Amino acid sequence: MKLSFCILLLSMALCVNAQWYRDVGRQVTDAGRFVKEAAQGTWDMGRAYMDMREANYRNSDKYFHARGNYDAAQRGAGGKWAAETISNAREFFQGGSSGRGVEDSRADQEANRWGREGGDPNHYRPAGLPEKY
Repeated sequence: MKLSFCILLLSMALCVNAQWYRDVGRQVTDAGRFVKEAAQGTWDMGRAYMDMREANYRNSDKYFHARGNYDAAQRGAGGKWAAETISNAREFFQGGSSGRGVEDSRADQEANRWGREGGDPNHYRPAGLPEKY
């Protein structure tokens, strides 16, 4: 009787521990995925910035804001987090010091949110911007 009771307790403990290890493993996997998506999203934001600099096209700023945020957010939660963090930091540091004004900063943030929430970046695309972008 004691032996079967011990075996039952041991079996229950192993089942509980197996579930715990699966849950921890899932959390580690989810955290790893989030970090990977954040890194990829950061890359997407950087690529949009470099494209904007290369294009040097009048009135294309909002398009590149929306595109960078859109591309990053398509990666998943980590990419969306990276896009929001980078966008907010950029506007915080540039908004006050560049003399661009509050209205321009608000418009940039609107384009950022538009892209992050899945809106088509072409909504902000200026006429004549080369198809390369």
